[in-house]
Amino acid sequence: MQITFKCAFCVFLKLTTMLTNSALKGKDTGILIKAIFKGSPVSVSHGANRRLLVYKHCIPLCESGDLQTEVASDIIGLLMLETHSLPGHALATLASLYVDAIKVGEMNSGRSLELFPTILTALAATEALAYGKGKLLFVKPKLFFTHFCLEHEENCIFCVRDVPLSAEELQFLIEKILRMFLKLDLQEIPPLVYQLLLLSAKGCKKLVLEGIISYFKKQDQLQKEEQRKGESEDVEVQTIPQDQLRHVEGTVILHIVFAIRLDHELGREFFKNLKVSVCLDPLCPFSIALLLSVARIQRYEEQVFEFLKGAVTKNFKDDQIQHSSKFLQELLPQCNSISDMILDTVKNSVFGWDHVTQGLVQLGFILLDSFGPKAGAFGKVTEGTSSTAKTPNQLACRLGGQVLLESFKMHEPIRGEILEQVLNRLVTKTASPVTHFIDLLSSIVMSAPMILLESSSKVTETFDQLSYLPLSTVQGLLKAVQPLLKVSMSMKDALILVLRKAMFSSNLDGRKSAVAGFLLLLKNFRILGSLASSQASQAITSSQVQADVHSRYNTAANEAFCLEILSSLRRCLNQQADVRLMLYEGFHDVLRRNSQLASSIMQTLLSQLKRYFEPERDLLPPLKLESCISAHGDQVFIQEPLAHLLCCTVHCLLWNQNIQSGGNVSDDEDGEDEEGGVQSELHAILESITKRMIKSELEDFELDKCAEFSTSSSVGVKNSIYAVLVMGLNEVLMEYNFITANYNSKNHFEDVLELFKRYHKVSEILKERAGKGRPMSSKTSRSLLSLGFISTLLTALFRYNSTQSREESLSVLRSSGDFLRYSVSVALQKIQQLEETGHTDGPEGQSPDKTFRHLCDITSVLMWRYTNVPSTVEDAGKKEKGQSVSLLCLEGLLRVFTTVLLRYPTRMSNFLSSLDVSGEGEAEGEGSDLTEQTAFYIRQFQRALMNQLSGGEEEFNSKEAQLLVSILSVLSRHLNPSSQQFVQMITWTVKICKETNFEDISLTKGLLSLLFNLHVLYKSPVSLLWEMCQDIHSQLGDIDQDVEVEKQSHFAIISMKTAASTTLLVLSQVGKVLDEVDWLIAKKKGQISSDRTISGNTPKTSNTPQDPIEKAVTIQLGTLLTALHELVQTALPTGPCTDTLMRELSRTYSILTTLTKYYIQLCATQPGQLPARLEKLVKLSGSHLTPQCYSFITYVQSGELTAGGSEKLKKKKKEDEAVAAASAKVLRETKAIPNLIFNIEQYEKFLILLSKKSKVNLMQYMKQSTSRDFRINAATLEAALQEQEQQQDQSQHDPDWPNLIRKQNHLHLRQPEGEYIFS
Repeated sequence: MQITFKCAFCVFLKLTTMLTNSALKGKDTGILIKAIFKGSPVSVSHGANRRLLVYKHCIPLCESGDLQTEVASDIIGLLMLETHSLPGHALATLASLYVDAIKVGEMNSGRSLELFPTILTALAATEALAYGKGKLLFVKPKLFFTHFCLEHEENCIFCVRDVPLSAEELQFLIEKILRMFLKLDLQEIPPLVYQLLLLSAKGCKKLVLEGIISYFKKQDQLQKEEQRKGESEDVEVQTIPQDQLRHVEGTVILHIVFAIRLDHELGREFFKNLKVSVCLDPLCPFSIALLLSVARIQRYEEQVFEFLKGAVTKNFKDDQIQHSSKFLQELLPQCNSISDMILDTVKNSVFGWDHVTQGLVQLGFILLDSFGPKAGAFGKVTEGTSSTAKTPNQLACRLGGQVLLESFKMHEPIRGEILEQVLNRLVTKTASPVTHFIDLLSSIVMSAPMILLESSSKVTETFDQLSYLPLSTVQGLLKAVQPLLKVSMSMKDALILVLRKAMFSSNLDGRKSAVAGFLLLLKNFRILGSLASSQASQAITSSQVQADVHSRYNTAANEAFCLEILSSLRRCLNQQADVRLMLYEGFHDVLRRNSQLASSIMQTLLSQLKRYFEPERDLLPPLKLESCISAHGDQVFIQEPLAHLLCCTVHCLLWNQNIQSGGNVSDDEDGEDEEGGVQSELHAILESITKRMIKSELEDFELDKCAEFSTSSSVGVKNSIYAVLVMGLNEVLMEYNFITANYNSKNHFEDVLELFKRYHKVSEILKERAGKGRPMSSKTSRSLLSLGFISTLLTALFRYNSTQSREESLSVLRSSGDFLRYSVSVALQKIQQLEETGHTDGPEGQSPDKTFRHLCDITSVLMWRYTNVPSTVEDAGKKEKGQSVSLLCLEGLLRVFTTVLLRYPTRMSNFLSSLDVSGEGEAEGEGSDLTEQTAFYIRQFQRALMNQLSGGEEEFNSKEAQLLVSILSVLSRHLNPSSQQFVQMITWTVKICKETNFEDISLTKGLLSLLFNLHVLYKSPVSLLWEMCQDIHSQLGDIDQDVEVEKQSHFAIISMKTAASTTLLVLSQVGKVLDEVDWLIAKKKGQISSDRTISGNTPKTSNTPQDPIEKAVTIQLGTLLTALHELVQTALPTGPCTDTLMRELSRTYSILTTLTKYYIQLCATQPGQLPARLEKLVKLSGSHLTPQCYSFITYVQSGELTAGGSEKLKKKKKEDEAVAAASAKVLRETKAIPNLIFNIEQYEKFLILLSKKSKVNLMQYMKQSTSRDFRINAATLEAALQEQEQQQDQSQHDPDWPNLIRKQNHLHLRQPEGEYIFS
């Protein structure tokens, strides 16, 4: 026995020596192994043992690293072929050998690991065998992966890839590996992810993807927290270097994209998982980058961008819903902003993520194209600029621009593509607004002007299309690229060439574009010696260009260039009125920014004005108006906008004179003399025109009360043009004489008043003609007074206190109530224009800073005038035609606050600080925060409203009260909802609504709207709605006239007269509450889906407390049902009230159905007892609301429209017939009733299903539905026939009784059982 063992051992040594020598030499190793296997049959024990010895020797030999790769591969290949012939105990021994080797780290090269899956596969085919000390071992792959070391996880996955695994084993393995991610070194993650993706071909794709995304999401969050901590403590704390993490993320993304490209089932699982998870939490930067990389696969491209578009808008909408409701803010945490995530993705892409950059460009342009401003009626832009973005669409558009701008800054390869696509859209999108693309181009130019010079050819190609583009696009484009023109001679020359061609274009817009371009060049190519931009106006800065224009172009070159442009522009003075108008409106800005051109500009204006000026002093009128009009056949149109020419002349003259008086005089004495001569001549002409315009009568202009102003005849059009010109000329002269008077000349102020009287006379004639219904122009012409002058004029009229002589001069203007009203009306017009367009006509109207300053001054005056001279005092003192000045001031204040909120939202604090109400030179609330400043002015308007409400009905001014409430609504938006001032505002509003009993419908609407808007930011308004519904029920009475309603009055503002309008407001608020509830239920349904897919079913015990969101939804719906229970019993007037109530009832039942479906879904995933609150809600809906809904339907259909009280009012026969006809019309046109009944029945259907699922009988609370078929109730029919016979007996002598009987027979009779009878 011993000899046999020694012989066997010797044979083994010889075999292993032979194998080792052969393998090291690389000769005939395969032949040797085959020979050994042939001589070692498995059927005999020593043969199987010999084969096992060969395996045991060859595996470490291959791992030693001493063999050539080809030799080791051949050996492993031969061993794999013979593995399935090994007996079970040999396979178990080899498997244990591998496991022990992996544990102790002997698998260095990993060459033999290819054999391991084959061993496991063969072993898996063996169900059971005796192994190790006689114990029975069930061979499962799970056994070998329970205690693996971290460094061998990749090898483990590789080994198990080809091994058949059950779903449970695969899930166990993947979950174990994913848990180990956090313990691994970052550099080991990519190869492990690669192996996991290969393993996902067996299943658990969703688990693999979720685990990978979740890991990198946590890493990103950890990195952000470390950055925040480092910034707050000024200490750099980095567990993982940022660049290393980003590079690893980029590699993993490439692995996943490659796997999705090969396995489309993995791609479908990826999108499925994201759609579920995005309902709960927005995407993270890693998942966004992964999506954009997947978009490179053509079949997924459209799906990716549609998903991202939806995710962006959903996130913005959710954020908007949550911000607008305190109830939702307290219930849910603030969701992460997807815009921050996308912008983080852009920042992360700088770490070599080339596979993401193209997707970022596509996403940016898709957002801009999809959510950019749209053209409304008549080409009007329906949405504001990106700087004041508020709606989800505007925010998404702004995000697209930010993505493209940041991508342009960070990635050089895509800059050309971004610029080309932006310019292409400017050229091709002529029918829709392109302001968002212009803003993007401007930002790109300002951020990297020198880089853009490399793509100057693309810009010059766009210049060739200028004459075909809309004027607004041309102006925006030229303003955006203006900094480039200062540093690129070729670009400037190309633009000038295009503009010269456009000057002679047959297209009017082309010529206007040429004028706009030349004016822009004149503004920005200043001649040395001109005033600095800080002295003149805020110029377009080009500090980022890092080039001095005077170093590139000398003074002589600039001057020659500007004079050449001016000579080209003079040709425009013979073109159409629109072209001339553009020139006149631009000359003043050119003069302010390029003061050395004053002489040329003034000379041009003088020569043009002389063409229409009558030099003879006694000739009336002083201007040739007939030369300003042209006729082409029967068509009459204006040729010369003479009033604008005079306006431009006056503004340029006064500005130039002001600069010279300030000491900013040119050194050129000849030029100064020439300029002085022009100015003197212009002053003389203007004085002559003033005197003669005062002397002129309307007949001198062929205008009088008998003149025709119809737009349907050429004479009427001509007279209308004359009237507009005369009014404009008088306005310009008023401004000129007021400024030149300098408060010292009473005669000049008298001239101003006389000019106004001429203006007012023409204006009254036009209003009179319009009042008679004759077709007039659709729009009142804009005032030519400048915003700066209006500011000065109002200050002088209302707040100017100085010497007695100046007061005497101003008293001339103050004595005219019409002039005061006119001044405030023009201010209103300018503010409205600023609100609609963002700028005003006239000097400084295009400068946001100057406009803002003037707006502050005007508001200060209006505020002082209104608070110091109440309208009651004014009305008592004077009874003049038209609105009072105080009321106009109040309307102006409302417009100002609205405009500042829209156009200057970030400067509201500066605006309120600048208002000087006290008159002592210091603004109230200065130095405090915005909430305190706003609260100060809110108190001012609250006092004014209390004065209105505290007086009698004779002193009550409805319009003033409405304006005050509107102002309070606008100002209250700036209060911090968590501040004490906000609580005080709500308390005051509730008190006013409870105590005010003025039966004014408009005031009621305003106050209740204010109350709702405030209350929703304080807490849920459902209890408020309930009380109001009780008041409405009390005021209007019950649908059953025999029922006497308990008189309740929570809010005195709700009366018999205002109840109907209040009902519509209440129902509107009910709709908003239902929207919130619906949104919450959708959130919870998404959470259930996500929990079910991630964590599986977790049974819910009966002791588990109800989810706070479920509880809140149930309470909200319960209170709403109670409120609606009051309304459906109320005798509402037919029409909008009943229709709206039907719709909201229908929505309520629809949402109750959605809630029922949610609990059905919950019962399927988390079996447990239904919450008690839900049962109460079902009981409330079934026993209280549903029966009353059917009664209300009967009430609407039967035409019982008489509201209130137990007394039955007797109606005349004609009124009865009209009511019946109205009821029939409502029945024909409305779909609300069948929709309501359908939703009730759907609700009951799903309640039955929920009862079966939960084993709780919820239908016990539901009463049997009203029968709505055509069955005849015999008893009711007999009673109706008897009543009919009695009426016939009583009405025998009435000639109309047959008609009355016929009408009665067609009415739906309401029965106590809720059944219907039809005759």
